[in-house]
Amino acid sequence: MTPALQGLVTIFIGVGGCIAYFYFSNQFLDRVLFPARGVNAGRNINRANMIRPWLFLAPALIALGLYLAYPVFATLWYSVTDRSQNDAFVGLANYQQMMSEPKFWEAMRNNMLWLIIVPAASTCFGLLAAQLTDRLSWGAFAKSLIFMPMAISFVGAAVIFKLVYDTRPIGTNQIGVLNAIWLQFDGGIGSVLMLRAVPVLLLGGVSAVLLYSLWVILRGFFEQKLRIDLKSLLRVLWCAFAIYAVTVCAQLGWGALCGDYPYGQPQTWLTIPGWNSIFLMIVLIWIQTGFAMVILSAALRGIPEETIEAAIVDGANPFQVFFKIKMPQISGTIVVVWTTITLVVLKVFDIVFAMTNGQWETQVLANYMFDKLFRANDWGVGSASAMVIMLLVSPILIWNVNNARKEMR
Repeated sequence: MTPALQGLVTIFIGVGGCIAYFYFSNQFLDRVLFPARGVNAGRNINRANMIRPWLFLAPALIALGLYLAYPVFATLWYSVTDRSQNDAFVGLANYQQMMSEPKFWEAMRNNMLWLIIVPAASTCFGLLAAQLTDRLSWGAFAKSLIFMPMAISFVGAAVIFKLVYDTRPIGTNQIGVLNAIWLQFDGGIGSVLMLRAVPVLLLGGVSAVLLYSLWVILRGFFEQKLRIDLKSLLRVLWCAFAIYAVTVCAQLGWGALCGDYPYGQPQTWLTIPGWNSIFLMIVLIWIQTGFAMVILSAALRGIPEETIEAAIVDGANPFQVFFKIKMPQISGTIVVVWTTITLVVLKVFDIVFAMTNGQWETQVLANYMFDKLFRANDWGVGSASAMVIMLLVSPILIWNVNNARKEMR
């Protein structure tokens, strides 16, 4: 049987099986288990209606339990046992070993750097694209071009950008776009602006946003009574993260300002510590900007025109309309987009695996977990790193669920 025919048969069996399950289970419920006839017809109808949702949800609940709940508990058990000792319980020994390895802290540091740059850049570029394309007559075509990378797999995008960052020996034609541009710099004013001033300004802007958010949170703490709840805990975690992020940005900015650049020589971009992680982040930003643009564009279109017209009548300029009228009304959507991209960043694996495989100080947590589980065959430390990823993702998931419930109310 050819693969195409196998695919069609699988689709037919899957769709047909679902239809058969829902039809026959419904018939069994109404005709055999709780028939709507006799003296107990009314009671049977009520009972059938109470059971029917659970009957229809049963396949999904079983699948979620089998493919989500069970792996979580199994991973937790593996993280406190040692397979080389017949699954002997070792407590927190695997976590201690993991935290004693420099590669783990390298992965943590890089993940924090990804969390600083990728969600912020993707959301900002997506918001900018959504605002500008709505003003163009060919905005729909522009949106389709920006959204197109979302249709590419992470591995496919990594292969594309690996060609962009490609390096050939001196004296040969450079097929890598970045090296072709790099060889145009010679240390003059253009080099100073593009290689020193622009990175410092960008990192300074990110630091300013982080410091402003830190100031807003701290001001809120001083103005309100101290309460110990989930929101306060998340704010404290964000403050710690913002302080760390500002420190990292300052280090990168200082390196860009004082670095010694080898002009006239093709660079192996993916082997330059620090900057190679940023080159990897560009791939994910390129992909996620389209997602952010589509969601934020829908939110911008949902803003009542009356509020914008009233602001214009009162003399507001376009920047004031955008930042003081539109932004506050879509702040909830911006946060949802930001947190959604943050979840993607915490689990990033494909791009790093395909482009550097964690070499040259580009290791991230998911790639570290893969190395431990499937290369070193160390299930204890690998499972411990998986639990760390889950712990990092869980607060954001809980926060998103709480926000969704509030909106439903």
